[in-house]
Amino acid sequence: MRVFVSVIFMLVCVGLTAIVLLQEGKSAGLGAIQGAADTYWGRNKGHSMEGMLIKITRVLAVLFFVLSVVLNMKFF
Repeated sequence: MRVFVSVIFMLVCVGLTAIVLLQEGKSAGLGAIQGAADTYWGRNKGHSMEGMLIKITRVLAVLFFVLSVVLNMKFF
């Protein structure tokens, strides 16, 4: 059982690293001060590729946390 959870944990680690590296930076520059960030893509970010990457990152981060706690328990 511990080996199976460890393999899943390693896959989550690799996936989380890859997804984070695929995301764009959040530096909006001076355009955010003037309100230029309120464009079509800025308002509909949840339906874009960037929005999907953010959702996947959240799921993998929660899995990473849960699996790391499970692996550090002494019931295995």
